[in-house]
Amino acid sequence: MKFSTVIKSTFATSAILLSSLTFAANIEVNANGNDLAIKGYDTVSYFTKGAPTKGSDEFTAAYNGVIYQFSSADNRDLFKSEPSKYAPQYGGFCAFGVTMNRKFDTDPTAWHIRGDKLYLNLNKDVQKKWRTDIPGYIKKAQGNWGDIKGLTESQIEKVYE
Repeated sequence: MKFSTVIKSTFATSAILLSSLTFAANIEVNANGNDLAIKGYDTVSYFTKGAPTKGSDEFTAAYNGVIYQFSSADNRDLFKSEPSKYAPQYGGFCAFGVTMNRKFDTDPTAWHIRGDKLYLNLNKDVQKKWRTDIPGYIKKAQGNWGDIKGLTESQIEKVYE
């Protein structure tokens, strides 16, 4: 085997392993391919403005292996001072989905704050269902999250189907 072929093969294998490790590090947090959480929305704005606000790549902070964007330096600094207070519950996965042992993406405009915690939903239709029994769904999601947070969606499907 040629030396250049061995190098290419080794590089390809290393790249695959590194990408697997990167993915594995983020399976507890919903982020895009660039490790951006909640589609770039400012998680602090839900608490301070009472509304979702798009963040900027000018103001960022890393937490739990992903990047959060903020609309201002003040919001970024608030987040950095107490990230667990502002980060969405269930790693930013759909709160209602977690009640069904699933990790669904979310629409940052389908949100709810309950007990000083931010919950996101897949979309506004799912959010309507979520609102029919928020305390009950939170209790169920809390019970499920510990079992699924460290699993990929395909692992979850194997366990729960």
